Amino acid sequence: MNLGLQNKRVIVTASSKGLGKATALQFAMEGAKILLSSRNEEELKTTAEEIKAVSNNQEVYYVVCDVTKEDDINRLFETASALLGGVDILVNNAGGPSPGGFSQVTDEDWYTAFEKNLLSYIRTIRLALPYMKEQNFGRIVNISSSSTKEVIDGLILSNTFRLGMVGLSKSIAREYAVNNILINTVGPGRIQTDRITELDQIAAVKKNVSINEIQAGNKQMIPAGRYGEPAEFANIIAFLCSEANTYMTGQNLVVDGGMLKAL
Repeated sequence: MNLGLQNKRVIVTASSKGLGKATALQFAMEGAKILLSSRNEEELKTTAEEIKAVSNNQEVYYVVCDVTKEDDINRLFETASALLGGVDILVNNAGGPSPGGFSQVTDEDWYTAFEKNLLSYIRTIRLALPYMKEQNFGRIVNISSSSTKEVIDGLILSNTFRLGMVGLSKSIAREYAVNNILINTVGPGRIQTDRITELDQIAAVKKNVSINEIQAGNKQMIPAGRYGEPAEFANIIAFLCSEANTYMTGQNLVVDGGMLKAL
């Protein structure tokens, strides 16, 4: 199926690895022009070269960007304008906030999580919208978490700010649908990434068992019987940004193999 993403100009944040990398690769395979970003230049360079080789798409660029810094976000969009000529699609992604329950996190943790997992999305969207309004086309996908549907114990920061992201997405989706700008939120369940491995390891230490036991127990709670692959998650994002989606906006989707029982 041709998704109609050829030559679309795409920004993917936090895209040197994990879900961001898988998403960028999927767009590159569809012939889009990609601007990667993350804090680590060496990882970005390696990822860009890998995506070029796998996709046979040479229009893959990168810029160092710490999404907690406003100047870096401004530079990200200045680079997109210079290299891509604008922005058609924005995929917002950021590493998860620190784990911990309410009594374990400090004011500094709250501020850091706000800047990384909510304010950064606000800033990137603010800069993307003028391009999208002018061309009467835009797609924004905000990567969140399954905690937006069912809170996860020990992840108070994620439970709080990911829900704020959903409220943001829903609000601006209603405001800008008239401009043919579709905005959705997609949360991963147990997708095999470094972040999930980290959380599984924390659970293993807490329960004094092996990480294999934690993962086996988690898989028993997933009707699909396994963790998802990053590429499976990326496929959903590509669909939401494609010509196949012309009417779905303001939705909060979870890709989890059927794990959540919440409606």
